[in-house]
Amino acid sequence: MNILITGSRSGIAHDLILKLVNNKKYSKYKIYATTHTEEQKESLEDIMSKYDNVFCFKLDITDKEDVKLIENMDIDILICNASICIGGSILDIPINRVRENYEVNVFSNFNLIQKVANKMIEKNKGKIIIMGSLASLIPINFIGIYASTKSAIYMLAKTLSNEIKLISDKVHVILIEPGLYHTGFNQIMLENKYKYMDNSCFKDKINEIKEKENLIFDILEKNDTNSITSKILEAISSNKPKFIYRAPITQVASAKIYNLFKS
Repeated sequence: MNILITGSRSGIAHDLILKLVNNKKYSKYKIYATTHTEEQKESLEDIMSKYDNVFCFKLDITDKEDVKLIENMDIDILICNASICIGGSILDIPINRVRENYEVNVFSNFNLIQKVANKMIEKNKGKIIIMGSLASLIPINFIGIYASTKSAIYMLAKTLSNEIKLISDKVHVILIEPGLYHTGFNQIMLENKYKYMDNSCFKDKINEIKEKENLIFDILEKNDTNSITSKILEAISSNKPKFIYRAPITQVASAKIYNLFKS
């Protein structure tokens, strides 16, 4: 069984790989762990060097030459985890940065999916696991651009799942929607928005915004990723996986309550 995981240097994908290699159940899996840069690849190789079934290489999903590397690979499970987070007010973020967020999170991921999915359909076997976010369910100030990319991913994944079901019941599209985990990803998104706010209409609110955000994220962020990596392992192992897996349960419940009562 061959698994290709993008964005493997840190966070949820990195923790998932460690769970795979330390569980005898997955000892025969060959894991291709990819990173955005060569430097990240070298760092990941140092960590994974003791595992014979992990192979690291650079795969910038926005680079056409990098993407060619996978064209002849036999991939049984594709995990699309590569993502960037651009925070800021919708009023302030330069439109080229909005395009960049969509280019990475949406367009490049689905370009990769197209290349892999058609081969899975040919052999009538495979799983496409796509990382969404609970942020796609609740509007959160100053992360609207990032959240909108995840909303787009939900609709594309759901439609793709329905389309593939017309021709195969053995190729599965699966959406993973994590809530807030303390991997450092959220902090990058929260901080990078301030470069656009010094001269914006929110400039007098910056301290107030920071205080509220820090309080919310300090309370809600989970310090370990076990609740979501266990869901991904469930999706990998199941012969009949669900379309969508979400965690942590408290944040999932909050999102459902919000959508039930929203105006």
